[in-house]
Amino acid sequence: MNPPTVTVHDSTLRDGQHAVRHQLDADQIRAYAAAADTAGVPVLEVGHGNGIGASSRQVGLSKTDDVTMLATAREAMPHSRLATLMLPGWATSTDLRSAIRQGVDIVRVAAHCTEADVTERHLGVIRDLGAEAQGVLLMSHLAAPEDLAEQCQRMVGYGAQAVCIFDSAGTYLPEAVTARITAITTAVDVPVAFHGHNNLGMAVANSLAAVRAGARVLDACARGFGAGAGNTQLEVLVAVLERYGHPTGIGLRLVAQAADLAERTLMPAPPTIDSTSLVSGLAGVFSGFKKPVLAAAQRAGVSPWDVFVELGRRRVIAGQEDLIPEAVNTLTSLGERP
Repeated sequence: MNPPTVTVHDSTLRDGQHAVRHQLDADQIRAYAAAADTAGVPVLEVGHGNGIGASSRQVGLSKTDDVTMLATAREAMPHSRLATLMLPGWATSTDLRSAIRQGVDIVRVAAHCTEADVTERHLGVIRDLGAEAQGVLLMSHLAAPEDLAEQCQRMVGYGAQAVCIFDSAGTYLPEAVTARITAITTAVDVPVAFHGHNNLGMAVANSLAAVRAGARVLDACARGFGAGAGNTQLEVLVAVLERYGHPTGIGLRLVAQAADLAERTLMPAPPTIDSTSLVSGLAGVFSGFKKPVLAAAQRAGVSPWDVFVELGRRRVIAGQEDLIPEAVNTLTSLGERP
């Protein structure tokens, strides 16, 4: 049998926002979107790091508003499909309607891995508005394979036309990915996607494990641009898939050039696996907590490593940044120091 086609979903202009405090401007978005389109990237995801409607003091104020980001990317991409992300509680149906008016083709509705029920209304609205609705489970390592499969079944029942699990903390090893994707692909009859983070240096290997277990959509970012240690590196993923014979429709040289552009124009420096990113993955804590943890730890004079371990003990999830000061206070009361 010939290796199956893999659709690569480029999250550079959404997940990458976490790495620059959501400060990408319209010119940066336009240039990268055009380069990704030229390279044959089939889907480009754009927006605030936490999705449409999420610009706020709690998780970061965007430099560029949702409408401008989406409209700018849409204008720059005559071929690629435009996607965006939303989290119930941040985005509303009004935000969805506005996004789809800007030409969004795919909307992903994301929820904590055990809370698929909160996606029901929004998945239905997206379908009613004529866009493709996809369901996402965040922090998926906190649920067993059979539980993830059940949650994905629920989202498909609500109207999801594809489902995706995020390794939000970059904590997986390939065997764990295989078990989860196998359970999900057995349970649903829609495309299954995997979104990797690179805290343990395993993002490409985990993505390949996902494909071998039945996933047909993989997320990636140019140069790995994303929170903490970054995401699956787009140009490397395309090259590895090509070596294994999986068609993607993406021009390898052109996507490498797009990644060069991204490094020059989007990021202060490409993501690296430093000790803080490493412990984030080991503790199973969302990669986006890196910068607020570093800031809080420095103010209090405690070790960021210990803060991440404490947050992991508390099983915090994305959106619970308000628990970082509590974790720091716990360490301070125990007399912990760097």
